[in-house]
Amino acid sequence: MTEFLFGSFPYAAVLLAVGAGVYRYFSDRFSYTSHSTQFLENRWLFWGSVPWHYGILIVLLAHILAALFPGAWGLLIGTPARLFIIEATGLALGLLALFGCALLLARRLLRPRLLAVTTAMDWIILLVLLLQVASGVTIAWKYRWGSAWYLHTAVPWLGSLVRLRPETAYVAALPAVVKFHLVNAFVLVALLPFTRLVHLFTIPVSYAWRPYLLFFWNRRGPHPAGDGK
Repeated sequence: MTEFLFGSFPYAAVLLAVGAGVYRYFSDRFSYTSHSTQFLENRWLFWGSVPWHYGILIVLLAHILAALFPGAWGLLIGTPARLFIIEATGLALGLLALFGCALLLARRLLRPRLLAVTTAMDWIILLVLLLQVASGVTIAWKYRWGSAWYLHTAVPWLGSLVRLRPETAYVAALPAVVKFHLVNAFVLVALLPFTRLVHLFTIPVSYAWRPYLLFFWNRRGPHPAGDGK
């Protein structure tokens, strides 16, 4: 089972995400949207989405930077003081994201208008996200100094996946909740093209090189120099 979950499943998840994502884009590209429900309810959305986005984006960025630059990350956490600050900050951001995700889930459960437009896939992705953040917070609280041991377990395992030579021994002895957290991350990857999270790939990067847009004001009014006579 370990060989499948940590040696084969990550590749299957990525291939499914890429294949289904490309197919969805070319067959129904206008569905690449978050399907915002702000017009149905705004207050709960604000208090849920703001802590969720700020919390999860910073935590995710830390995970990615540590995986891409393990040497620099090791230097960053090289003193007990810095390690403690990063651990405390990560836990606080995780709790912030957990609060936001739980509120977004409760928003759909308790608001009839939202409940009526919520699909089965919406429930699935919200539940998977909630479990991912909850397991991350549990790891941060129960298994301290994850910023350090992450470099010697998950990072080399991810590197072996990139090299197409998966080495599952790096994660085989980890606690069950950590294993769940790693596998669930690839479950999220596999689900991306089937959910509203596909809007992550709609960042308007073309704005950087597209031509300027010119707008003309057509409202009739007094001539700047007077009454025009």
